[in-house]
Amino acid sequence: MAHFAELDYKNKVLRVAVACNDDVANNGGDQSVEAAEHFKTVCPLSMDGVKWVQTSYNNNFRGRFAGMDYTYNPEKDVFIPPQPYASWTLNEKYTWIPPVPYPNDGKAYSWNETDQSWDLI
Repeated sequence: MAHFAELDYKNKVLRVAVACNDDVANNGGDQSVEAAEHFKTVCPLSMDGVKWVQTSYNNNFRGRFAGMDYTYNPEKDVFIPPQPYASWTLNEKYTWIPPVPYPNDGKAYSWNETDQSWDLI
């Protein structure tokens, strides 16, 4: 099964829908503009949607599988998840990184944005 992410005018993901692999293969192939354009005839855009972009369930292309509220960066051709906390920064692999590394002691922690620290759960 192929998957397409519907984007709004700010490249924010509105929804992800499933497409038939044969439709993709017969209309330009994986990651093609033609397949995305054809998908609009199968699954029309919503009121806020402006285009479909294919996403990979297995993370084979475009960084990762798109999800609700992710953003698509067309220059880098990747989907970026929402920023979990204001203090976290995006690294070169488009993954959000906390300002303090997660402890590596086998215990479970949650991020405390106020104190900028990991709290033991």
